Parts: sequence; structure tokens; C-alpha cells
Amino acid sequence: MCGILAVLGVADVSLAKRSRIIELSRRLRHRGPDWSGIHCYQDCYLAHQRLAIIDPTSGDQPLYNEEKSVVVTVNGEIYNHEELKANLKSHQFQTASDCEVIAHLYEEYGDEFVDMLDGMFAFVLLDTRDKSFIAARDAIGICPLYMGWGLDGSVWFSSEMKALSDDCERFITFPPGHLYSSKTGGLRRWYNPPWFSESIPSTPYNPLLLRQSFEKAIIKRLMTDVPFGVLLSGGLDSSLVASVVSRHLAEAKVAAQWGNKLHTFCIGLKGSPDLRAAKEVADYLGTVHHELHFTVQEGIDALEEVIYHIETYDVTTIRASTPMFLMSRKIKSLGVKMVLSGEGSDEIFGGYLYFHKAPNKKEFHEETCRKIKALHLYDCLRANKATSAWGVEARVPFLDKNFINVAMDIDPEWKMIRRDLGRIEKWVLRNAFDDEEKPYLPKHILYRQKEQFSDGVGYSWIDGLKDHANEHVSDSMMMNASFVYPENTPATKEAYYYRTIFEKFFPKNAARLTVPGGPSVACSTAKAVEWDVAWSKNLDPSGRAALGVHDAAYEDTLEKSPASANPVSDNGFGPALGESIVKTVASATAV
Repeated sequence: MCGILAVLGVADVSLAKRSRIIELSRRLRHRGPDWSGIHCYQDCYLAHQRLAIIDPTSGDQPLYNEEKSVVVTVNGEIYNHEELKANLKSHQFQTASDCEVIAHLYEEYGDEFVDMLDGMFAFVLLDTRDKSFIAARDAIGICPLYMGWGLDGSVWFSSEMKALSDDCERFITFPPGHLYSSKTGGLRRWYNPPWFSESIPSTPYNPLLLRQSFEKAIIKRLMTDVPFGVLLSGGLDSSLVASVVSRHLAEAKVAAQWGNKLHTFCIGLKGSPDLRAAKEVADYLGTVHHELHFTVQEGIDALEEVIYHIETYDVTTIRASTPMFLMSRKIKSLGVKMVLSGEGSDEIFGGYLYFHKAPNKKEFHEETCRKIKALHLYDCLRANKATSAWGVEARVPFLDKNFINVAMDIDPEWKMIRRDLGRIEKWVLRNAFDDEEKPYLPKHILYRQKEQFSDGVGYSWIDGLKDHANEHVSDSMMMNASFVYPENTPATKEAYYYRTIFEKFFPKNAARLTVPGGPSVACSTAKAVEWDVAWSKNLDPSGRAALGVHDAAYEDTLEKSPASANPVSDNGFGPALGESIVKTVASATAV
């Protein structure tokens, strides 16, 4: 993962302006600590902060075509670059970088080449022959990108908001699956899969096809020239990623350089559900497992830094980003620069517990479509920025373009949660990997109930955050919240607390508007809240808010207890009530 900053059409071309752009680019250095590069052409600047994953020795950016008339700065990985290069035999490549292919594809196809790319990416390309430029972002928005406009008529692009928020009069989140062209002066969507229209598919469920397409998604993401690992929470998604990697690592090119022993990583409060489940999976797969711990206080102490890096005030995202942020720092200290993670599965298969209440397959499918379209504002943002804060790259095989097409083409009747038929959430995925002859995972792990990351690291983590916010946000502050924050008014003290930190770093209205709002329960969209009238009284993004569904759902006694009655102890857990919740989930197995 890298950091890109492009400023095009500036009025001031002085040395001071160049110095300013270099200064702003340094704000992204955490994303790419390995090298810095900048290309200046008249009033256009392309800057790059590199995290070297492929071709560490010669792949520095910006990258060029043969005549250096086309300049490109890229954040991401192009998994099919070798296949694309094979069809560009008339071109001479200067590096072994997977991203150089973009410059040559542009020469051949103009801006119609983006859909040929299989990977995660955000890039800006400058054609010095006519001083035109394009910018594009990957299909789902795995790699972040922002677009802004200066008072002098300049157009800005950056991997993170912090590099343009001071100098742009207005800026937005660059939409996933879109391309901007200076020739037309507008955005157009290049990613147009069948599911995007939200029409209901009718293809019968094919477990073997689903399994094979996922394994292919994993294998292509083993493309790396540096040490890597897998983030393993012990839940279904990360466990499947680790299992498939374990099966195919020995045959991958990376094994010849770094060995065929997989490293896995998990973080949690001591005794948390994730730590226990992850260790069991790691032991089963025979990985080199790294169990990392944090305390509630350590997480609270990191909140300001986390919000600065992830650039959001969304409650769910901050809750989950904090342990991931702390884990990434320890992962980097071990010399690992790339990790595979399980984001995206819950959106594709309806894995969140609130999907139990989906009234029919039409609403189930439409909700999965809405969730995938919003991933760049939530889980993709968290996974990318929480890891990139420490120069670690996260790859997400569930968001492979081909795999999404296969999974979203399944008749959603098969995805519906039907306890009468023995189908729990994500049954189609679990069943696809339920191999009796050569098991991928133990049965009880394969059928473990969904646990959101911010819950699974230890339930007293969320309770501790709420207690901390209660100490810093008064009732009178909440009473006047709509006047202080008229856009996306915080509905809880926890949300208010995060908002105050965000506003300190990003005070402009444009920054506030990059964060989504609306009611949500257990990570639902606002539309899905309508599925159960009781949810409107318990709007919390935790999975435990799915009353009647989660095995350790919030109890009335917990909701009514004052903050002072639930202090955080040194071991990271609360008193007996909080501990009993953790024990309940640790012993619960889904059937």
C-alpha cells in the first residue's frame, strides 16, 4: 500500500509551491515509508510515498511509459499484471512493478482500460502530450482516494483527506468503480456488474464453483516479494482465508523466498472470544501464531491517533479500527508488510446478525447490494487505513471482482437464514467448505456464530468506550448536540466524543460530509432498521444489539446499569456482568 498525492493545474508554479506539495505528501509517509518520489510537469505535480511489496529494488514511483510522456502514480496491487504484460509485447517495461502496466495500457486503449485491471488500486495518470489527466479507483473502493478543488482552479487527488483538507476549498470521497477525466471534466462509472442494478438473480447455488472462485482469489493475492501473514480472528471468514492460504502456500512463488510456514495474527483483551477461537484454528492449521493483547485503557489512549489516521467519526469503524491499529503496529515490528484479511464476506452473504430478520429474499439481496456499495466508507476504510498507519498492506480476497460476481449471482433464497432447514448466516459459504474428506476447518469453527470484530476482541472493549465517553460528554452537551453538529448529529455520548476528536483534526464542512450517517443496528443500513420495530429503540452498531439473535445480546440489566457500576479492571474486563457475557459467547456454538 502506498500514498499518492496529485495536484494538477496550479496557478503558482514557484519553488515554494513545490515545497508545499512535498510537505503535504509527507503527511502520507506512514502509508509508504520505503521511498518518496515526485514528478513535476509545468503546473502539474504527482507525488508518491512507497510501501514496496512487489519489486522493492526498482519499482519506485512515479512510473512512466517508454518516452516518459505518460506519468502515473499508483496506490495498490494489480494481480493480473503478468497476463496484461503478455498482451503488450510491443512495449518495453522499465521495472518489474505490477503497476507499470497502467501507463502502457493507457497508451494502447486510452481511458477504456480500467476494467481490464484485476486488483485494488487508486491512481492518477498525466498525459504530458496534451496535459490531460485521468484518475480512477478500484471497483469496491479497497484503496482510498479523495478528490478536491482549490480556489486557483487546481484539481487535487490524495490517498487520504489529511493531505488536501487544508489547501482545498472543497473535497469529496472519490467514488469506487469510477474514473475522472479532465477532458470531460466529470466522473463516470467504469464498474458495471450485473448485481449493481440490485435485480434479483436466479442462478442455483453451486458450492463447488463458490469454493473454487474463492481459492483462486486467495492464490492471486499471494503475489508478494516481502514477508506476509493472515489476520486471524477465529471467525469463519478469517479462518477460511488462513485455511486456503495454508493449502496453497507451498506452491506459491513467495514460499521459495520466505518459506512455506504461514504466520497468523490475532489481537484481543485477555480471555476474549477471538483469542481462544484463533488459537484453536491456528493449532489446527499448524501456523506460526502470534497472539497479541491490549487493554481497554491502551485502546482509549490510542483513540485520537486512530481517528486522525482513519479519518472518520463513525462509531462502528472507530470501535473496530482501534484494535486493528494496535495490532498493525506489532505486526510491522515483526518485519511483516502485507496481510490477508476477511473483510467483505458479511456484506456479500448477509452475515451480520440482523439479516436474520430479512422478510424475504428480495429485501435480503437488496440489503447486500447496499452494503457492498458502502464498503468503502466502513470496512474497507478501516482495514486499509488502520494497517497503512504503520506501513502494512491489507489484502481482501472476498472482494475479488470475479468472486463477487459468482457470489452475488446466487439466488438469494439460498442465502436466507432458515433455522428450520439448518441454515445459519452465511450457510452457503460454510457449506461450500464443509469437506468431510479433507476438512478446511473444525466443524464448530466452520459454523461459529458471527462475531463483529469490535465485539470479538472482548465485550468490555465496547463497554469501556461507552464508560469513557460518559465521563467526557455531559447531558447538556447531548441536549445541544443538534446545534453544535447539525450534520450527522451524534445520537450517543460515544458518538459525540468521537466527533469532537474528528473536528479537531478535520474542521471543514467538506470533511464532515465524507462520513455517512443515519440509523443503524448491528451494522445495518438505515433501510434494514425497518425490519424489526424493536431495533429503533436500541440503535447500536454492536452485534449484541441484534436482540433475540445474538447468543449474548444486550440485556436490560446491562443497558440500565449506570456507567459507574461497570468499571474497567486491569485485565481489560469489566466486573461480573461483563465477564459473564464473555464466558457466554466463548461457550456458545452455532447450530
